[in-house]
Order: sequence, then C-alpha cells, then structure tokens
Amino acid sequence: MGDMGKTLVLWLVIGTILVAVFSNFKTTGTATQEVSYSQFYSDMKSGQVQSVLVQGRELIGAYQDGRQFKTYSPETDNKLLIGDLLKYKVLVNAKPPEQPSFLSQIFISWFPMILLIGVWIFFMRQMQGGGGGRGAMSFGKSKARMLGEDQVKVTFNDVAGCEEAKDEVAEL
Repeated sequence: MGDMGKTLVLWLVIGTILVAVFSNFKTTGTATQEVSYSQFYSDMKSGQVQSVLVQGRELIGAYQDGRQFKTYSPETDNKLLIGDLLKYKVLVNAKPPEQPSFLSQIFISWFPMILLIGVWIFFMRQMQGGGGGRGAMSFGKSKARMLGEDQVKVTFNDVAGCEEAKDEVAEL
C-alpha cells in the first residue's frame, strides 16, 4: 500500500472515531423545557404535573397539557420529594443515573496517550527518512546509481571528435 493509501486509511479511521465519540454526546427525544426547581415544586402543588422520571438528581417530567420539562433536585436525598410527589398524585418513575459507556471511558482516558505515541512515531519516521531523500538528515545522501555494463548507452560515435573521451569509453 502506498503512502497515499496509508494516509487515506489513517484519516478514515480518525473520522470514524470522531463520529463515534460525538454521536454519544448528541441529545435525543422531544424538546424539553428546563424549569427551575421552585417552579416545578409550585406546579406540582397546583396539580399541573402529570408524571416525573427521577434519574439520580435529574427530574424529567410532563405537565397535564403534554409539555415536557426537566429540572434538577437540590436535595441529596429524594425521599421527601418522592413523598410530596405521591401526595399530589404524580406518577413517579425511577431510573439509575446514566453512566457513560465502557468504550467511551476507555477512549477518553487512553486517547491522549495514543495520540502522543502516534505523533512520536510519525516524527521518528520522518527523521529516519524511509528512503527517497525525504528525511530530516537527507541533505548528505547521494542520489547516484550504479550502472551495469548492459546499461551503458554511450558509444564511440557519440564522442567522435574527442580523443580523451574515446579513451574513457574504451576503459568502460
């Protein structure tokens, strides 16, 4: 595989990784309105809240008219809040807090090290040159090639008037 192919494969891998990482961060679902906790509490007391999903300290719910909301509970212990929700006849659902996926945790923790190693390998290969006079220290390398006897294309007729040239061609 040539240098162009390796570069293309490298950029495709980088692009795929970036798309995979950023797709984990996108938000999904319907448009939820973020409300303050005090607004949520007063709406709950007035009977406007239909249901609430408790996910750690995050509260996601729906009003009686179908609008969705999201707020965060300042309480570290939700027992009082759950009691109030049940008292005002709000449907309560619960989920554990969302945890990042194992793959994204590994990627986020190891990505800087892998990037540094990749840059280091890239610069080492550039300094070594890899042939073709591309390296950092390639200015002293000779580009001369050895020619075999069958590759010499100079004949006596090419140097017809010069005696010294005839002697040199005779030596070859």
